[in-house]
Amino acid sequence: MAFGRSAGHDGAMTEIPHPFPHRDAPLPTTTSADERTWAIVAHVSTLAAAVLSAGWLSIVGPLVIWAIHKDRSPFIRQAAAGAFNFNLVIWAMTLVGWVCFFTIIAIPVALVLWAVAFVAGVWFHVRAALAANRGEGYRYPWGITVLS
Repeated sequence: MAFGRSAGHDGAMTEIPHPFPHRDAPLPTTTSADERTWAIVAHVSTLAAAVLSAGWLSIVGPLVIWAIHKDRSPFIRQAAAGAFNFNLVIWAMTLVGWVCFFTIIAIPVALVLWAVAFVAGVWFHVRAALAANRGEGYRYPWGITVLS
């Protein structure tokens, strides 16, 4: 099977879609208001859940949104997967902070890790939500890729 452009029987060029689009493929240039809203919710739900659950349920919102919208919209899928994957790093930093805290000697390391996790979580989720509001995709600086 060829990919790209192909000449048909009448000599006209036709586009042949790639059967497996790359996960980093460009997102559609136009997004609906509904798509932007769900992408914003995917990013902001992590902050709301973090406040309500002391950070432990921050992956639930993006995971639910990804599960519902993964086949409906590439824009929402990318936003929810990015928020989920980024939150795995935040979780890991928080857990390592707790391990350091309980060793007593490494309490200063724990405090730094928690501060970095808090500031990074708020900063990058707000930036991602603002990008989603403009209809733009956002790539988080770090993430453990579980969802795509």
